[in-house]
Amino acid sequence: MSVLDKIRKPVEKEMAEFEAYFSRTMRSDIPLLNIILNYVLRRKGKQMRPLLVFLTAKLNGNISEPTYVAATFIELLHTASLVHDDVVDNANERRGALSINALWNSKIAVLVGDYMLSKGMLISVEKNRFDMLEIVSEAVKSMSEGELLQLQKSRKLNITEEDYFRIIISKTAALIAACTACGARSVSDDADTTHLMKEFGENIGIAFQIKDDLLDYESTGLTGKATGNDIKEKKITLPLIYALEHSSYLKKRHILGIVKNKVKSKSDIAEVISFVSEYGGMEYAEIKMNQYRDKAIAILDSYPDSEIKNSLREFVLYTTARKK
Repeated sequence: MSVLDKIRKPVEKEMAEFEAYFSRTMRSDIPLLNIILNYVLRRKGKQMRPLLVFLTAKLNGNISEPTYVAATFIELLHTASLVHDDVVDNANERRGALSINALWNSKIAVLVGDYMLSKGMLISVEKNRFDMLEIVSEAVKSMSEGELLQLQKSRKLNITEEDYFRIIISKTAALIAACTACGARSVSDDADTTHLMKEFGENIGIAFQIKDDLLDYESTGLTGKATGNDIKEKKITLPLIYALEHSSYLKKRHILGIVKNKVKSKSDIAEVISFVSEYGGMEYAEIKMNQYRDKAIAILDSYPDSEIKNSLREFVLYTTARKK
């Protein structure tokens, strides 16, 4: 049994029911749209976000239909954002399979993403869950702002550690915080509980993204993307930011010169990775990641011991220990 299977155990029944619930929402009378939605369904990922919704809900109360609405809305938003990201990045693959824009075209991919997002909004309106609509709409706004800030900063490569955290809080952490906030809101009207769970999710999201950025500097061969991919795409993340801030002016200028180049050789990538390692960038990023992991666990520790609490604790630890 995998780590995720063990984490999923307390909500295994609910997750199975969610899959059927989610499949029903991914149907259309438009033949082309139906074909594409079925293609997306067959290539679903680990479903970590709906899992987080159900675990958070069960931590704070009894799972009911609003929890399924929340998980469906979140998964539709997440899937829509991936489809749109593939268009923006001109990516031909997603999870080892051809992306929608590669199989069909970018216009169709954008429209499918828009359809999934609007479908999620409609579900929350139909079920009178305007509270969840507000939580998720704030996340969408935050994700858009974070993406634009990252694009702005990547042009001049002048990103600071403060900028980095602002970007990852706006992008990755905002969506995971929406998962935990919606999970809590689906079973409780207590505003303090929703706020606490939102904070819990934000800490998980920050730790998750730092781990992703660390994996780009590690030669595990398991990440699904080549080592140094962020460097190739001129993405300056925390390990590199720290190393640049602690190097000489000439060394910094030399490394930034490599990152700025449109075409980079394997030796160029290796030099940047070696530089980050030499100047302690990876160790620093790992320390920061563990700080946010521990903040999330501290929030969990305010709850009484239970199977659900243990699963959520394992979820947090998995976030920072995973190899891909």
